[in-house]
Amino acid sequence: MAARDWLEKDLYKVLGVSETSTKDEIKRAYRKLAQKHHPDANKDDASAEERFKEISEAHAVLSNDEKRKEYDEVRRYAAQGGGPFGFHPGRGGTRVTVGDVGDLGDLFGGAGIGDLFEEAFGFSGRRRRGTDRETEVFLDFEEAVLGSTVELGDGTRVRIPPGVTDGGRIRIAGKGEPGPGGAAPGDLYVRVHVAPHAVFSQSPKGDLIVHLPVTFTEAALGAKVQVPTLDGAVTVKVPPGTRSGKTLRVKGKGVARKNGTGDLLVVIEVEVPQKLSRKEKELLEQFAAVHDADPRKHLEHLIRPSSKEAS
Repeated sequence: MAARDWLEKDLYKVLGVSETSTKDEIKRAYRKLAQKHHPDANKDDASAEERFKEISEAHAVLSNDEKRKEYDEVRRYAAQGGGPFGFHPGRGGTRVTVGDVGDLGDLFGGAGIGDLFEEAFGFSGRRRRGTDRETEVFLDFEEAVLGSTVELGDGTRVRIPPGVTDGGRIRIAGKGEPGPGGAAPGDLYVRVHVAPHAVFSQSPKGDLIVHLPVTFTEAALGAKVQVPTLDGAVTVKVPPGTRSGKTLRVKGKGVARKNGTGDLLVVIEVEVPQKLSRKEKELLEQFAAVHDADPRKHLEHLIRPSSKEAS
């Protein structure tokens, strides 16, 4: 995404979330939109790819705490009269010179903000090297997790390392625009868009996450359950008394990375049957009659009879 677009586009609106949305809410909104607009699912719709790119770019910023903070601060600054939105000498705005750009970087916590203002607002004269270029590639979830090699439009082959996440950027030194007067060329940045998987997701640490439905009898009594991975199934032991939401870890079945392979995180989801046969209902009623544990005992001191009940 160009720096000016990064500043001017309402990324929250792109994902249909508010500025106070949590990371989980942003993630859910992104996955829903990405599945709907992924190019593979909309081969006859030319606009779907552009929409998918926009969604992925918004998610890449808002799902990253540091980038989101920068984005929010720049938006607040612009709303108060900064940048092309209000740098008007003589009209209450602020005159910004090239030398001020570094100060802006300090103001917004560094991390390239000075360069962002330089590119977005048209300042020049600070960089002698050639301009950086940016392109993007679209990968299936498994391609991103296992790694792949892609060929760009100009014939450049790029190795995508295993474990790249959606919105990640890969830097290829010296493949940008030639520098003026024989100066060093810029770099090429490859933005990676990863389609969400129907079953798996990936944690920032390289763990592979799968949500595993189990019956309430399996959860209560314990069971050995087959769980899918990206290279076959593994058997996972569900301990007796497992609650919904408990995470079981399978070592070494996650995503391969430079610092080792992540784990498979199995998140248990206890399924409650929606319909019961007469026999099943009778058995559960018998169980309820002999099972006297009260899961709400810790709430007794907070429960008061209503005035109607008290009378």
